[in-house]
Amino acid sequence: MANSALLVMDIQRDIVAIADDGSEYLPRLRRAIDGARAADIPVIYVVIGLRPGDPQISPRNKVMTNIVQAGLFTEGEPGTEIHDDVAPQQGDVVVTKRRGSAFSGSDLDLVLRARDVDSLVLTGIATSAVVLSTLWHAIDLDFGLTVLADACLDTDPEVHRMLTEKLFPQWADVLDVDDWLKAIAP
Repeated sequence: MANSALLVMDIQRDIVAIADDGSEYLPRLRRAIDGARAADIPVIYVVIGLRPGDPQISPRNKVMTNIVQAGLFTEGEPGTEIHDDVAPQQGDVVVTKRRGSAFSGSDLDLVLRARDVDSLVLTGIATSAVVLSTLWHAIDLDFGLTVLADACLDTDPEVHRMLTEKLFPQWADVLDVDDWLKAIAP
């Protein structure tokens, strides 16, 4: 895991409010973050942030247009802040993206290359959005991949289960937080 980074994606106040299902998701994610830090694995936060006035949103993009119409993810708004329960610490990098994938419209690839990262550990909300989009993008960039299934969350539990049990294992190692923590323990 010497060249790995933990990506904590879209754990923003508004997103947590929509998706949190009462399953102790945030404490589980906090354990993964703390474990990464203890193993000297960089923690990189990824947030979605849209410029006020939304100049980067095309009306042809149905998903992003719906997000804008709902008033979500405008930079500087309280709901776009990373949730306090998993907030970054000094030294953590925060990357802002403009679309679904953590790589889309961000400098994530530059940050990873500067740190010689070649393997990613994916966490986030939602499994069917940022996690799936980032996984596909990372595959095309030849990153090694691990998905922490119980550190991902989706508003549709069946979609989450299908992705983490059937699709993701074709391209990534899929582990639970506790199994990953055992694997990276010093």
